Amino acid sequence: MIHADNLSALKSMPSESYRLIYIDPPFNTGRQQVRQTRKSIKSESGTGGFKGQRYEQVVQAEHSYQDSFDDYLGFLRPRLEEARRLLTADGTLYLHLDYREAHYAKVMLDEIFGRANFLNEIIWAYDYGGKAKGRWPSKHDTILVYVKDPQNYFFDSSEVDREPYMAPGLVTPEKAEKGKLPTDVWWHTIVSPTGKEKTGYPTQKPEGILRRIIQASSKPGDRVLDFFAGSGTTGAVAHKLGRSFTLVDESEEAIGIISDRLNKAGAQFELL
Repeated sequence: MIHADNLSALKSMPSESYRLIYIDPPFNTGRQQVRQTRKSIKSESGTGGFKGQRYEQVVQAEHSYQDSFDDYLGFLRPRLEEARRLLTADGTLYLHLDYREAHYAKVMLDEIFGRANFLNEIIWAYDYGGKAKGRWPSKHDTILVYVKDPQNYFFDSSEVDREPYMAPGLVTPEKAEKGKLPTDVWWHTIVSPTGKEKTGYPTQKPEGILRRIIQASSKPGDRVLDFFAGSGTTGAVAHKLGRSFTLVDESEEAIGIISDRLNKAGAQFELL
């Protein structure tokens, strides 16, 4: 785990070091991202709850960062160029964005990797949070997938966890029991505000999304890189799946959250 500006860290790494790179950079929303960790405590002035007890919510911690860039693509380009250099000959990049920048980033990745190296546009759809009234509510992220060599890249769908058929009655009982391979549209809930995965880090991504990516585009023993490490989901899942990982983040707050998460998971790591 590297506590540093990611561009300088990437430039110090040897070429063709990682079979899989996943990054979830800031989405350039133009606002400050904030996530609070709360705890319910008994209180005479609180709201009603179980067995007539009254509770109030107390903020235990608050994590935030400024998500705004004057030149977002100018910020991303040198980092994506380094990502291509760092991929093995059969390696794959997953770039996780939202609707604000995904289409611009795809054009840029076509330039960096080549249009023939585009593998997939994955849509991660979810249904949680506020609903807009004046337009269709935005409830998906985009994950752009590029390979270094379109004739020779690693992908093993047989290792990916299967999901239930949406209409199991239309397939045989054997198929319904086995489940189906995911398509390029992934229905998966966000990290539950009260779930075990929650770290309190803004924009934390669920382990189920990273599990699917790491299963398909790497194998046990491979090296995985995430240089916008944030809450450390990539490292936590890579550890569970028997992969090595390198995580980079310049935020001291993020490094603290990741260290605590990895220590609880029993992962061995060195902080540089």
